[in-house]
Amino acid sequence: MLRSIARISCNTVRGLHASRVSHEMRPIGPLSALPQFKAQAVVDGDFKTVSDSDYKGKWLLFFFYPLDFTFVCPTEIIAFSDRAKEFRDLGCEVVACSCDSHFSHLAWTEKGRNEGGLGEMKIPLIADFNKNIARSFGVLDETSGLSFRGLFLSDPHGKIRSVTVNDLPVGRSVDEALRVLRAFQFVEKHGEVCPADWKEEGDATIKPSIKGSKEYFSKANK
Repeated sequence: MLRSIARISCNTVRGLHASRVSHEMRPIGPLSALPQFKAQAVVDGDFKTVSDSDYKGKWLLFFFYPLDFTFVCPTEIIAFSDRAKEFRDLGCEVVACSCDSHFSHLAWTEKGRNEGGLGEMKIPLIADFNKNIARSFGVLDETSGLSFRGLFLSDPHGKIRSVTVNDLPVGRSVDEALRVLRAFQFVEKHGEVCPADWKEEGDATIKPSIKGSKEYFSKANK
């Protein structure tokens, strides 16, 4: 069964690269409202209904992946799950979503990691079986029925602050997701802006003014 799924997945990826997306995909952008969603999910090894209202007043990292029982996807999901506490310590919840069923999600979590499974998960896996969530976020490829690797960070006010969308073959970085979260939280707290490669509080930032920018660049370019 796994080999059959693998062959289907490989053919799907090749098909996507061989043809253009069938419609003009427009992922939601920064400062858009977090789309409403409500769906079945696998949470702590059981089925549970999860909705956007569960995360009201919190930072939320919501990421899509194409398909269960594939290749790049488990590396991402496991990486985010294993470091979920780092996000929660910053007041941010992490949620994963694909267009599979919640039964497929559960079966995948019950398979050992040494066999390509997920094992125990510390983040919810949302089942977007009718594809409405992926469509509302603008990451659904209508030709394949799969979602691209979209990652959306929303703030406690329900506004999207960061959007990245990858094609299927390349996974996301947990370190970069944490960096971006810390950066936006720093901006919210201090009112200063974060330059390229800013990593954590204590690194140089810029006061958003002519004087502030001159001070930053004079120090950065000695």
